[in-house]
Amino acid sequence: MRISVSHKTKQFFVLTIKVAILIGAAYFIYDKLTNNSQLNVDTLWAQIKVSQLLHASNIGMLIFISSMNWFVEIVKWQTLVRSFKEISLWESTAHTLGGLTASLFTPNRIGEYGAKALYFQKSERKRVVGLNFLGNFAQLLATIFFGVLGGLFFMIHFELTLPWTKLWQILFLLIIITILLILITKQKIIQINGFSWERIRDFARNVSGGIHTKNSIYAILRYLIFSHQFYFLLLFFGLHTSYFLAMSIISVMYLITSLIPMLFIFDVVVKGSVAVWLFGYLGLPQLSILTVVSLMWILNFVFPSIVGSYFVLRFSMPATNEKSVIS
Repeated sequence: MRISVSHKTKQFFVLTIKVAILIGAAYFIYDKLTNNSQLNVDTLWAQIKVSQLLHASNIGMLIFISSMNWFVEIVKWQTLVRSFKEISLWESTAHTLGGLTASLFTPNRIGEYGAKALYFQKSERKRVVGLNFLGNFAQLLATIFFGVLGGLFFMIHFELTLPWTKLWQILFLLIIITILLILITKQKIIQINGFSWERIRDFARNVSGGIHTKNSIYAILRYLIFSHQFYFLLLFFGLHTSYFLAMSIISVMYLITSLIPMLFIFDVVVKGSVAVWLFGYLGLPQLSILTVVSLMWILNFVFPSIVGSYFVLRFSMPATNEKSVIS
């Protein structure tokens, strides 16, 4: 038995989803800003007022850096999609920021995969999900690369000793998991909704080397942008320390938090806790570190999510053989 749904019913359903996403996003952002157990709004504002942050030039620079951060991500997504079809920079902006807003309440922003896929034809969506995975994976690799380098510098500087026995146990476990994944891949045991490890591997191989190179370059560039923005905020709050030491701690912080599965809305809490612990080695004020983490969250996620709400409202399902409509 086949049940047909009228066009008006579909429109109403899509509108309901849009409104639910926007209300949910607004509530979660408001709740996090007003009920942050680590740093409430009044304390945050007091910290900002006593810093050098309220100068017009400093505000302008921070907004510019945040804009560049997301511009690079937008160009990266445009480059990935152009591996199979042309999209404009405006369309890529809609996909990227709209996807950010729609994925606010999902663990590690996994909802972004589905949100971006909706902008494309049904026949293209698996490819879009795969490309989004490649983009996120490149960003993770950049975080791991700089995080490992920073971690080594951090340990050497503070002469930290490693629990080698536990590390060897973890390494052994990772080797076993890797071997099992290889066997599973060859036997095609794991396959979820048409996606298997073998298909993901083949998909990555079919993407041109030029696209992979550009994807990696954009991921590294974006990492350097937001990590240095964190460093500049430290300077604004008078937290002067060695550049390389500060950057090593920042890289370790991003490495640790990137490997912890969590709801996006708790991102600021987890990063705050990790940052306070790491910067505690330098004896920097806890309140100032929490303020920097909160400002990074506001500048790079809250503000872009607000912009993304416009694209969520303007979204319409793509018509047959056409791209989604972005007004």
